[in-house]
Amino acid sequence: MSPHSPSTGAADRRPPGRVRAFLTPGRIVALLITAATLVFVFQNTRQTRIRLLVPEVVMPLWVALLGTLLIGLLVGGYLGYRHGRR
Repeated sequence: MSPHSPSTGAADRRPPGRVRAFLTPGRIVALLITAATLVFVFQNTRQTRIRLLVPEVVMPLWVALLGTLLIGLLVGGYLGYRHGRR
């Protein structure tokens, strides 16, 4: 096909390298982390009992671990923010 002839397929209408431009190293790492997270969640669906001082709560293990992660991120962000203001 010459550059001036009409294209016939949908694949021919895409600019060359579009897939390569979409799959940057950062996006590949993000996809791998997402896949690993989904595997982790689906493997940790059993119920667990958690006791914090007096109340006892029953929840899936992945929810408890996600809550712990969020608390850690909040505390780390707060301490980093406080340290950066000095």
